[in-house]
Amino acid sequence: MPDTPAADSSPSAPGPDIRTLNPRSLRGLAHPLRMRLLVALRHHGPATASQLADRLGESSGATSYHLRQLADHGFVADDPGRGKGRERWWKAADKAIMVDQALYRDPNPEVRGALNTFIHETASIHGQELSTWLATTQDWPETWTTKADLSDFTLRLTPELLAELDGRVHDLIASYKDRATQESDEDVAQVRIHLHAFPQKRLDTPDA
Repeated sequence: MPDTPAADSSPSAPGPDIRTLNPRSLRGLAHPLRMRLLVALRHHGPATASQLADRLGESSGATSYHLRQLADHGFVADDPGRGKGRERWWKAADKAIMVDQALYRDPNPEVRGALNTFIHETASIHGQELSTWLATTQDWPETWTTKADLSDFTLRLTPELLAELDGRVHDLIASYKDRATQESDEDVAQVRIHLHAFPQKRLDTPDA
């Protein structure tokens, strides 16, 4: 998975900075607020529970509790180089997450329920990010608004071809990670890329 909690079954082997979810870690992460906290730390860097509460519209008590739960499962960690006194800063422990395909076949209903929550919250986060972009396009220069993309495609594929396509897209995206490294350059911005690929029943196809 790219750098937000998201369902990712890319056939490419995960790198050293990508964590693969197992049943226990999935249950520890599959909560809407925990997922949003992890996304915020990954996208915007270390923060305190109070800062995250203000950003997400939650109470600091709620963010503190769920940050500790994330820490218990290894998703976040203390950032001792920041803060003063008792102020506690948190940082994301990993850069990305992948879902082990075996989780889709897990016989435990609690695991399947956690996976369902995880996937639907991921889709919700993607929708929120897209809505935010559309609502704030006027704040960006034309060089960005004319380059952003909102496309969809329909292909006739087998499951094997879909897996091949997915892997090649992931590899292509990974090849761009270090192409623009000067953050002081005014033309460099953090760019979010969503990849959704799924089968769709045609209206002229009879039910199985």
